[in-house]
Amino acid sequence: MDLLPNSVPLATQLRNTLVQYHSIGDSEWRVAKKTKDATVWRKPSEEFSGYLYKAQGVVEDVTNRVVDHIRPGPYRLDWDSLMTTMDIMETFEENCCVMRYTTAGQLWNIIAPREFVDFSYTTSYEDGLLTCGISLDYGEVRPNFVRGFNHPCGWFCVPLKDYPSHSLLTGYIQTELRGMLPQSAVDTAMSSTLANFYSDLKKALKT
Repeated sequence: MDLLPNSVPLATQLRNTLVQYHSIGDSEWRVAKKTKDATVWRKPSEEFSGYLYKAQGVVEDVTNRVVDHIRPGPYRLDWDSLMTTMDIMETFEENCCVMRYTTAGQLWNIIAPREFVDFSYTTSYEDGLLTCGISLDYGEVRPNFVRGFNHPCGWFCVPLKDYPSHSLLTGYIQTELRGMLPQSAVDTAMSSTLANFYSDLKKALKT
């Protein structure tokens, strides 16, 4: 079990990595899934042998409220159908924490439940916010779970220029699920999960 990292350089490095992903040109992405709520693209990850996914859609709410529903906190468990438990293990500053969470099985349980321990950081970005995270090798793995690993990932949320009460939400996700899994099953699950994330989030914000 590793010791907790120093939060300040890790947060800075994480933010810089996400801003770098956000500047990747359109030509490098391939559409993986399109729904009325979101478009999901992917490209080979530079972190591991899977894909870096990009998801984007417009959410009809103000930036702060959208991000409050995404970042670690009481809202997330209420609406995110994939997340089954979440505990804040350590808090550094108000916008930095380490959380442990578990996810439900997917694809008729071909993908068994997973556990993650993530460092999470929320900061300002342009006129909006960026909430981002990366997994840590920290804490004992619970029985009955495979420990997955999130390479740098995050969500940019900025107000739409002409409709400030609406937000453009762009996510970058690269999850290494680990365990013995066919890659095609992982790719199918990731695209669908990200598209569903938008529809579930929109429903939650309307309630």
